[in-house]
Amino acid sequence: MKKKQFKMTRRQLLKAGMIGGAGLMLPWKFKLPRAFAATQGPGLSDPALQPKFANAVPNALDPGFIYDTSKGKIKVAVGQTVQMTGLVAPDGVTPVSTTVWGYGDNKFYTWPGRTFQVRSYEPLEVKWENRLGGLPYLITGKDNTSLGFEDYTGRSVVDTNLHWAYSLHGYTQYSIEKDGVPIVAHVHGGHSDFQFDGNPEFFFSPNFTVRGTQWVDKKFLYDNSQPAGTVWYHDHALGITRLNVYTGMAGFYIIRDDDDTGLFGNPLDLPAFPYEAAFAIQDKMFKDNGELFYPAFPGDPFYGDFITGEDAELPPALFPGGGPTGLAEFFGDHMVVNGMIWPKMDVEPRNYRLRFLNGCDSRFLAVQFYEVPAEETDFTNANGPLPFKVIGSDQGLASAPTTVDTLLIETGSRYDVIFNFENVTPGNRVIMK
Repeated sequence: MKKKQFKMTRRQLLKAGMIGGAGLMLPWKFKLPRAFAATQGPGLSDPALQPKFANAVPNALDPGFIYDTSKGKIKVAVGQTVQMTGLVAPDGVTPVSTTVWGYGDNKFYTWPGRTFQVRSYEPLEVKWENRLGGLPYLITGKDNTSLGFEDYTGRSVVDTNLHWAYSLHGYTQYSIEKDGVPIVAHVHGGHSDFQFDGNPEFFFSPNFTVRGTQWVDKKFLYDNSQPAGTVWYHDHALGITRLNVYTGMAGFYIIRDDDDTGLFGNPLDLPAFPYEAAFAIQDKMFKDNGELFYPAFPGDPFYGDFITGEDAELPPALFPGGGPTGLAEFFGDHMVVNGMIWPKMDVEPRNYRLRFLNGCDSRFLAVQFYEVPAEETDFTNANGPLPFKVIGSDQGLASAPTTVDTLLIETGSRYDVIFNFENVTPGNRVIMK
């Protein structure tokens, strides 16, 4: 049986270094000027030079990527690892790696974190561990001397002037450099008692040395008292959630029940692995050397929009050199799916079940599917948008499928769709934009 290719991309290739993506994917009557405000800067990866559809997308529902929760309890830690994302150096050839902080066990960490798969109404106990002691915060500023600013390379982007974990009353003696990164996991969309919800003030440092004002216990109990659906887990520490999630602290939490078993022959006749896949879609920025980049200093993307452009006054004593400062929004210029930039997936001419998570900081995603001739990477000869069926969202499966050709996914949300590749010309490519 000849396979077709299912390709994932944004609306079009980025041109002239401008930020694209969700703004371009919305209907033309919408205007999102801030999504286009940032430009490429020295030392940053140029998305237009990165390979498109060259690397296979990891499937978060691959059995080898799912935690063993059969005993009803599990330990999961956060630690540092190095991962290949498909990114290449400015020469367009040499692969470069990216250091991230991911979830895992037995000192094997991944971004995204491995998938929890649990049964509805069957509780799971998770002991979360923090192994981020003695590590510098990784999302560092870049050398902006060419723009007339000081060199911010190596400086943390954590804005310590915000209301955050180590600025609380009784916590100001702590710091990331001395005491480690505070974290706390939140199962987003999951049912649990308040003490296990991952409230931002339930944070804890490595070895539980520093504990948040509402910290209760090392073990979190998730009762999973809800129907089958797509849930996800991510860090939720006070004042640095955006940064901790950006570094890689996120993953899927899939709930199954007697109807949605994840197995062939299920009562709803839903596709099962390998014809079921879960994709976390995120936007990122990278340095030329593969490091993650997050704007926080003068000369960085978006700084002009939210600081100088808004006439914000940052006291020099608190913001030496103008930063680091937390910005109101972030729009990355590299689209990443399950930790891989602009990946591909080989598919057969049949129904596939695709679970989508919008794991972006600020970007809404308007998802469409287009058929193009084999090996094409743009929409010059595209046919579409193609119809597909939405069968579920944040709260689980819908009462009936809905046929659409465009799906708007807000940040943090999940949608469950069925796409039939049988209707695609054999050998052609489907681009998800």
